[in-house]
This record gives sequence, structure tokens and C-alpha cells, in this order.
Amino acid sequence: MKTKALTTIILTLVLTGCDANRVDPGTSSSGNPLNPMLAIERAPSNTKTLNDNLPTIGVILFVDVLMTEVTAPIDVFSKSSKDGKQFFNVVTIAESLQPVATESGLRLIPDYTFATCPKLDVLVVPSAYDMAETVKDSQIVDFIKQQNDHTDFTMSNCAGAMLIGESGIANGKKIVTYIGGGDDLKKSYPGLDVQDDATVSFVEDGKFLSSNGNLASYISALKLLEKMSGKEHREFVESYLYLDRLRNWRE
Repeated sequence: MKTKALTTIILTLVLTGCDANRVDPGTSSSGNPLNPMLAIERAPSNTKTLNDNLPTIGVILFVDVLMTEVTAPIDVFSKSSKDGKQFFNVVTIAESLQPVATESGLRLIPDYTFATCPKLDVLVVPSAYDMAETVKDSQIVDFIKQQNDHTDFTMSNCAGAMLIGESGIANGKKIVTYIGGGDDLKKSYPGLDVQDDATVSFVEDGKFLSSNGNLASYISALKLLEKMSGKEHREFVESYLYLDRLRNWRE
């Protein structure tokens, strides 16, 4: 009996010890998630600290979005001044917080969802090579409509003009799309005043700005940057980006 009682006590201690050091099946012994996707799901909805005194620039993300049309405005608006002064909050928004794959394969983790997005002062609408499914996405189109109620500016790049057309927020306004895409844009959305993409790389009409996209996305971003922060800061950002070298790279 004594032996049996002793065995029971030992087993109880072992099991209690195991329970005290039990590891969550989704984590390693160090507490780090074994599944990266689990870590993303557990991440807070807002991973950025926003300055309430600064305008907020929001860039929409969706599957196969063109990488440069996302990174160009972020690259431009996130730059501080010569003395380190921050001018803008810059965030990305998508339908969920899951990573979004760009057309190049680069995966981006959104800062906010459409439901949790902070108030935006500027909305940037990029594009994909195939916009057929994106234009049908009511969540994206509705988000663009909603943001238009309070944004100061809306900027589209490349075929992002199709989402602007689908939303109906810029009817009667001048707009330009990717080179060779103007005729289709005009047929699909006759309410837009579509400009000649063969000769126009950027156009501004009221609160709406648009460009041919790809590297031309830097043009629209820099134009808006100057409007919102001044010529001196724009010139500083251009020098920071070595744009003069890009202009002369063939020489």
C-alpha cells in the first residue's frame, strides 16, 4: 500500500510540473509562434503610432497590386525634412490584415483593414495588370466612395483609374491612366474626362490626381507632396531620391 501511495504522489508531481510548463501548441518553448500566420492573426490591428497633428496618407492594397505604385507614394511621403521633421503619417489598408502579394511576389502586411482605417486626408489607389476582379470587389469600391466624403485628395495610378471610374466619385473630372488604356477607360466609364495617355503622364483636376503609373507614380506623389508641404521639401525629397541621376542614367 505504501508503495502504491508513493507511486501516486510521484505521478501527481510529474503531471503538475508538466502542466506548469505546458507550451501552447501554437508556440515554441521560448513562446515564439511556430506558425508565422498565427503570429499575424494575433498581431494588433494597428502596428503604427500615428501623430494626430499630421495628415494621413493611405495606400490601398489588393492581390497582385503593382509594387511600384504602392512603394512610390510611401517612399515620397514618408521622408522627413532636412532637420528631421515628419510631415505625414503613411499607412496601408486592405480588406484584412493578411499579407498581400504584389505582382512581383513581394508580400506586404497592411497596417489597417477597411473597417479599422483611421481618417485619411489622402487616398492612393494603385492598380494591377488585370483589374477585372478588383473592379468587381464591392468592399474596395465602397471604401473608395466612403473615403471621398472626407479626403482632401484622391490619387490614382495606372489602371487605378478604373476603380475611380467604378466608384463614380470623379465623374466630369480629368483623369489619365496607363499608356494605351485610355480608350477602354473611356468606354467603360464615359462620365470621366479621360486624357490622352500618349502625351499626358500626370493630370490634376480639383482633388483628383492621376498618372500613368509604374515609375510615373513618383510624379503624382511629388506633385502632391509640393502642394501639401511646399516646394522646398519637395526639392529635398527629390535630391534624397537621386532623381537627377535617374534622369541622366543613359548618358
